[in-house]
Amino acid sequence: MFARSAIRTLAAPSSRLFSSSSARHTKVAVLGAGGGIGQPLSLLLKTDPLVTSLSLYDIRGAPGVAADVSHIDTASEVNGYAADHLDDALQGVEVVVIPAGVPRKPGMTRDDLFNTNASIVRDLAAAVARVAPTACILVISNPVNSTVPIVAATLEKAGVFNPKRVFGVTTLDVTPPVTVVGGHSGATIVPLLSSSNGKSVSGEAYEKLVHRIQFGGDEVVKAKDGAGSATLSMAYAGAKGVTTPTFVKSPLFADQGIDFFSSNVELGPEGVEKIHPLGELSAQETKLLEACLPELKKNIEKGKAFVA
Repeated sequence: MFARSAIRTLAAPSSRLFSSSSARHTKVAVLGAGGGIGQPLSLLLKTDPLVTSLSLYDIRGAPGVAADVSHIDTASEVNGYAADHLDDALQGVEVVVIPAGVPRKPGMTRDDLFNTNASIVRDLAAAVARVAPTACILVISNPVNSTVPIVAATLEKAGVFNPKRVFGVTTLDVTPPVTVVGGHSGATIVPLLSSSNGKSVSGEAYEKLVHRIQFGGDEVVKAKDGAGSATLSMAYAGAKGVTTPTFVKSPLFADQGIDFFSSNVELGPEGVEKIHPLGELSAQETKLLEACLPELKKNIEKGKAFVA
């Protein structure tokens, strides 16, 4: 949901980010278009009237995905790019969505994907910095707690980092109408039930509900029995609210050395316009947040250290 909100907000004719002319010609790149998330994401973006040019890239399969979705009778242009044409895929792009990487298997945490996905995301971010340095970047590749800092550090190294234009997609954690803050992995996921209809839940029911929100992705991985992870729901999250939780560079806990945090973020013409405070927390939520912060800090530092 968030990424589609971002695309719609940033590409809307009323937005000052693009002129009315460029708003009619919004080019979006999907890096990792041949994968389990990339394929349905490409399908959804092809149906979005605000996406008039769709650039699909992967180390394998992207030209085939492009040929397939090009038969959808919307006005947008679609081009597929193979492994050695990454720079071509990024020419003139205004929004980049990154679902590239390997999926989870049963028994794996999102953090277990770090060794493989970290280098993939770093190299893609380096290409964006080189070819499309002003593009908005929406990161789906896990572990988001570490890959977003990797993207930020890579852009910073290239001298083009704009904290308003880098987002981690964490919408899979959100259970309407519950705001979920923190990060995007296990204990770093903090649902604020007290500010929703869940405020009356307590005791064992509360513990079960929190666990279900924190580990909902694991349910999907287990149900697919080794055949994939939460690909369809994440593709939907990556293609679909202007105020929604997303993992961004944030001042909320910067004084504790945690400079990325997921909270309600309001989008505007330049990307991130306002980062909303958490508001009053219940005693249970304060305890969840206390468990979240040290784990989240480790995840963030791991991403930064990888680039350094």
